[in-house]
Amino acid sequence: MSKERPTEAEWKGFLTGEIRGLDRSRRIFARIPSTPRCKLCAAPYGAPGGPILKLFGGGPSPLNRRLCRWCIGKLENATGGAEVEISILFADVRGSTTLAERMPPGEFSALLARFYGIAARVVDRWDGIVDKFVGDAAVALFIPGFAGEDHAADAVAAARDLLAEAPPELPLGVGVHTGVSFVGLVGEADAKDFTALGDAVNATSRLSGLAAAGELLVSAAAAAAAGLDTAGLEHRCLDLRGREETVDAYVAAAAG
Repeated sequence: MSKERPTEAEWKGFLTGEIRGLDRSRRIFARIPSTPRCKLCAAPYGAPGGPILKLFGGGPSPLNRRLCRWCIGKLENATGGAEVEISILFADVRGSTTLAERMPPGEFSALLARFYGIAARVVDRWDGIVDKFVGDAAVALFIPGFAGEDHAADAVAAARDLLAEAPPELPLGVGVHTGVSFVGLVGEADAKDFTALGDAVNATSRLSGLAAAGELLVSAAAAAAAGLDTAGLEHRCLDLRGREETVDAYVAAAAG
């Protein structure tokens, strides 16, 4: 990106992975054994390559540890973004209020920390990035530049794995949706956040809220983008709070 304030076109290139030289960087860095690594350019964080690259300004970005300083560092001082199609995953613990009433605060905190850890590992496995943890909920973004063209399929796979790997004491309801969102760096001064905004994000949140414990609701848009075989899946026409139009969704099972 240029040294000037990044343009919307430059942001779009960053978010879709259409940056000159990116494929070459990925090929080079992929040869260095390491985990984890940058979701965009594949720069290693761990040994043996990570410590060496850190000497040259590499390493995870403080804005989002899934991206390296080289990739997102050019954007840290300039808010902005672009509208791109992404897939979004919302997951939250069902009955968390009741759980909190039944156990000491420290024990409840440890339970949520366990949920966060499971969610982070699963999302990372499927090339998503954790947008945020909010109370008893996790929000993950599957952006083409990081997850590739199969971002919708990756989001669905991550959601199924999350349901399968969550222990019984963490009953989850999960929603996955695909749509156009504004993705970028928003905020002012020291209060900046790399995130996604827009109706698609809100719709995913509402979708997740309607999922029962142990249930995954995949919107028709996400199912189509993911190439999901919906034959035999329960279909629902949902009224999402705050939206005039209903949303078609399918009930998918956890990974078997």
